[in-house]
Amino acid sequence: MRPRHERSLTQIKFNAEGDLLFSCSKDHIINVWFSHNGERLGTYDGHNGTVWTLDVDSQSKYLVSGSADNELRLWNVSNGKCLFVWEFPTAVKRVAFSDDDERVVCITEQRMGHQGAIRVFKINRDGDGTDQSREPEHMFHPVGSKATVCAFTYTPNLILTGHESGKVAVFDVTTGTEVASNERAHMDTVTDLQLAPDRSYFLTSSKDKTARIHDTKTLRVLKTFSTETPLNSAALAPNKPYVLLGGGQEAMQVTTTSLRQGKFETRFWHKVLEEEVGRVKGHFGPINTIAVHPTGTSYASGGEDGYVRVHHFDESYFRARPYGDLEIDD
Repeated sequence: MRPRHERSLTQIKFNAEGDLLFSCSKDHIINVWFSHNGERLGTYDGHNGTVWTLDVDSQSKYLVSGSADNELRLWNVSNGKCLFVWEFPTAVKRVAFSDDDERVVCITEQRMGHQGAIRVFKINRDGDGTDQSREPEHMFHPVGSKATVCAFTYTPNLILTGHESGKVAVFDVTTGTEVASNERAHMDTVTDLQLAPDRSYFLTSSKDKTARIHDTKTLRVLKTFSTETPLNSAALAPNKPYVLLGGGQEAMQVTTTSLRQGKFETRFWHKVLEEEVGRVKGHFGPINTIAVHPTGTSYASGGEDGYVRVHHFDESYFRARPYGDLEIDD
């Protein structure tokens, strides 16, 4: 199944049930698809620039999106209506809901004399959603390397960030202080950050050609997956010990290489053994974003080629015994 956008994908996300898949792209449009058959359910129109990022709450009631038009938007998932717009001096590069759906964190870019900022907005869930506060509940400027990705941890008020320098950090949003950091988490820009369901550990991908699992509390690197291509996205497979990695050379260098050398495959690595176990081909350009269905039955990848590819795992994937004879209770 290959639903598509007019331009390259920037982020894709399943909702909590996994029946819907949201995608945003450089074509300014956000799409929502039925994940089981790839049929388009609708669009969220309104942004005037590349939509860099989106997230959907756990009830599939609200969607948030961030764009190069310097706006953060709140949408009604079911009817596609834009409920509220926050405006900033620079582009919004990453958004994420807290696990209780009460707050949204967003990163705005460092540009033209404006510092990069992290803001947390309290989402008013009463009424029709149009009555939101313009002012952030918290706002601070991370010092040093600019933040590229962020997410709420399992501790209220603590936010995980990944940075251009390769560091990962934890910030207390109430004070803006960095409470923990690992400067050497990666050697180059952190391109994606996805948390385990219980948020006790998280997975990052980086332009340094590695993906890593870190402990959320200590930021210690627990596992490293080294590839030979810059990575743009990494996702954890629920119920199976796999991580899915996607990337590829920058589009500018791709024209000079053959398809095989471009390495546009989703790579599956064994989370514990740190060994590559398989690859899935399909995209005609770098893979920019990967998401796994919350029940682990399928995964989706979004590419530079404008396609969203949804892959349903076949029987053999579920029969495989990645731990040998060991039985793992989920």
